[in-house]
Amino acid sequence: MSMTAKDRSLRFVAQVSFIFVAALFCLPAEAQQSNPQITLASYKVQAAEPTISSEPYLPEAPSQHSFLDGKNRFLFSTVAMFSGADFAVTHMNLANGGRELNPMVRPFTGSTGALAVNFAGQTAGVVGVSYLLHKSGHHKLERMVPVANIASSAFAVAYGLSHR
Repeated sequence: MSMTAKDRSLRFVAQVSFIFVAALFCLPAEAQQSNPQITLASYKVQAAEPTISSEPYLPEAPSQHSFLDGKNRFLFSTVAMFSGADFAVTHMNLANGGRELNPMVRPFTGSTGALAVNFAGQTAGVVGVSYLLHKSGHHKLERMVPVANIASSAFAVAYGLSHR
């Protein structure tokens, strides 16, 4: 059975999406590699004399970053890209007699406009939750919200393309 150009392009999008998500998860693993030149023997422990200060102790504030720095712009644009791909695959499957498996999205499947608004709202919700986490000082969680959404959308796209 030969593949049409549309099938080949959809398969290519799914493969590129999978490679992209896999590369995102490999970046933290690369950062964990140790430097073989540093050994435990190079560290010396010395007892320090206690100091008394009249000023209250305040820990240093973590380095702040702007909300729309380069990493967040990249993450949010990737969220938008995968939401668009998820919308396109979902719409294609619904047009060909398929059904939506997500019960939260199922009420919006009767109309193309409602489905598009759902995916746009999902993207806006990811940015909003990330902003709230940024403002409350949870900077690691701020970045994990879009990463989790990217992973779930990539899975949905791959699943939708493989189960047409």
